[in-house]
Amino acid sequence: MRRFTAALALLALATPVAAQETEAPAPRTGTGGDIVAYDQIHKPIIGRGGMVVSQNVIASRVGADILRKGGNAVDAAVAVGFALAVTLPRAGNIGGGGYMLIHMAARDGKPAVDLAIDYYGQAGRKTTPDLLLGENGRFDNAKGWSMKGVAIPGTVAGLWEAHRRFGSLPWGTLIAPAIAMAEQGVVLSDDEASANAAQRKGMEDDAAAMAMFFKADGSAYQPGETWKQPDLAATLKVIAAQGHDGFYKGEIAKKIAAGMKAGGGILDEQDLADYRAIVTAPVLSSYRGQKVAYMPPTASGLSVAQAMNILETFPVKDQRWGSVANLHLLSETMKLVSADRQLIGGGPDWKTPERGLASKAYAAERAKLIRPDRSLGAKDVADGNPYPYESRDTTHYSVADKDGNAVSNTYTLSASYGAHVVTPGTGILLNNSLGNLAWSRPGESGKATRPVPGKRVGSTITPIIVFRDDKPWLVTGTPGGGYIIATMVQVLSNVIDHGLNVAEAAQRPRINQGGGDAPLELEEGFSPDIVPLLEAKGHKVRPSNTMGSTQSIMVDGDKFLGAADTRRPDAAAIGVR
Repeated sequence: MRRFTAALALLALATPVAAQETEAPAPRTGTGGDIVAYDQIHKPIIGRGGMVVSQNVIASRVGADILRKGGNAVDAAVAVGFALAVTLPRAGNIGGGGYMLIHMAARDGKPAVDLAIDYYGQAGRKTTPDLLLGENGRFDNAKGWSMKGVAIPGTVAGLWEAHRRFGSLPWGTLIAPAIAMAEQGVVLSDDEASANAAQRKGMEDDAAAMAMFFKADGSAYQPGETWKQPDLAATLKVIAAQGHDGFYKGEIAKKIAAGMKAGGGILDEQDLADYRAIVTAPVLSSYRGQKVAYMPPTASGLSVAQAMNILETFPVKDQRWGSVANLHLLSETMKLVSADRQLIGGGPDWKTPERGLASKAYAAERAKLIRPDRSLGAKDVADGNPYPYESRDTTHYSVADKDGNAVSNTYTLSASYGAHVVTPGTGILLNNSLGNLAWSRPGESGKATRPVPGKRVGSTITPIIVFRDDKPWLVTGTPGGGYIIATMVQVLSNVIDHGLNVAEAAQRPRINQGGGDAPLELEEGFSPDIVPLLEAKGHKVRPSNTMGSTQSIMVDGDKFLGAADTRRPDAAAIGVR
C-alpha cells in the first residue's frame, strides 16, 4: 500500500482557503514525490448543480453526466455503482455487496425521506460451521479465497431497490455507460494497471479470472492500454433489460450456480432467488447539535455513533487538532468502541442492541473509563453492557443533487478483488465476504457473527449523512477495512469540532486504534515530537500506511463542495455547473 507522503500531509495543515470553482480529479503525488496541482490539495471542488465524488474519475464523470441529464442523486448513484464495476474492479462490483444511505428531500407535498438499504452479502442455505475451516480447526485462507468463501451478492438488488423507490430516469439508461465501457474498453491508468497485474498469483488457479484480467499469453495489460470486458458487458445488458431478476434468476443465475458447483462452492439458484435487500430507517443520532444519519447493523454505523457520543462528553475543540491530548482521547475512545463491537451482528440468529449502543447515557458511562494521563490496557477495558440502555479494497462514493437529495454509498468485494474468482461466461468477479464471519472463534465473543445458514454478513462499512437544518450538509464515507470506523470518527470531528473545510478534513493525517493492547497507528505527517509524549501515557505507537479514502460532499447554500481523498489515485470530485 502506498505511503501517505509527509509533504502531502503537511501541506494539508495549511490555513483554510476558499474553494475554487472547477472540475478536476483529486491531485496526486508525482513519481518523484512532487505535488501535482498542489493548490487543490486542501480546497474542495465546487459545483452548483450537484456533485459526485468517487474513487475513480471515469465513474465520477458518469454520475455527473446523469445529473446533467436531469437524473436525481439516486439515478447518479446507480450509474456510478455499475460504472465502478467496470473501472475499479478491485472494489466496484456486481458480485459483492454494500450499504446505502439515502435522503430524498420533501417535494410535491411529500415529506422528506431518510432510508438505509442493506445489500451486503448473506450466507447460503448450505453454510456449515466448518465450511471455511482447515484441518487444524482454524480459518483456512485458501478456502476463503475460493468459491467456498462467496456470500450471496447483493449489489444488483441494492441498486435496483434504490432505483425502484426513487429513480427518475429509466433503469437501462443508468447502466448504459457501464455497458459501453465494458464493451469498448477503458484505458488503464497507472494505478489500475498496476493493481490488476499484481493479482496474478491470486488468480492463476481460476481460468475465468485469468482470461478476464490478463492477455491470452498471460501477460498483464499496461498503463495506457485498452482493457475490454466482453463477458461483463453481456451480463450488464441482461441486467439492463431484465432488472433485478436478470441477475438473481434466469441464465445469469444458472451460470453463477454452475460456476459455484464446479469450484466447490455452496451457493445455488435458490440462494440467489431468495436474496433480498433490507430496507430500514437509519440510526439517527446527533453530535454537538448536528443531526447524523448512520447505517444500522450489520454495518458499523453504531460504532461511529458510539465514538461520537463519547467524544461529545469532552472539550475536543479546546484540545486543538493533532495535540497529544486530542490523539490520546481519540485512541482511548476507539478502544472502548472496539470492546463493544462484538455485540454488532446480523440475523437470523442475533439481535444487536442498537438503542443501547447508540445511547448517549451509555456513552457517558463508558467515557468515565478514560484517563487523561494514561492509556487503557486490555485488562482495563471490560466488555460493556449496553442492554440496560435499550428502550426496546471497498469503495465509497457520495452524490448530491440540486433538489436536496443525497446518497452515501459504500460497497465492496471484501478483500481487494474479492475471492479472486470469476463466474465463467459472466465477467462477474465474486466476493469473499463469508470470511467476515466468526470462523473458529470460541465462546460468547463470536455469537453475533457465527456462521449459520442465511446469516447476514457484517462489515466495518459506515456511510454517513450529517444534516444542518434538516438538510444534507455533509455526505461522506470511506473504504479501508479495519480503518473505516476511526477514519469516519476523525472526519466528523475534523469538520464539526475543528471547523476544517471538507477537503482539509480529508487530508489531515489519521490515527487508528484497535481494541485491548493493540498499537496506536499513526499515518505520516504528524510531528515526531508527539511520539514520546504518547508513549509516556502508555501508548504503543507504530507508523502506518494510509488509512481509508474518504469521498465527501459538503453542501453550503447553493454550493456543493466536493473532496476526493488523495490517498487513492484516480479519485475525483466532479461538480455540475
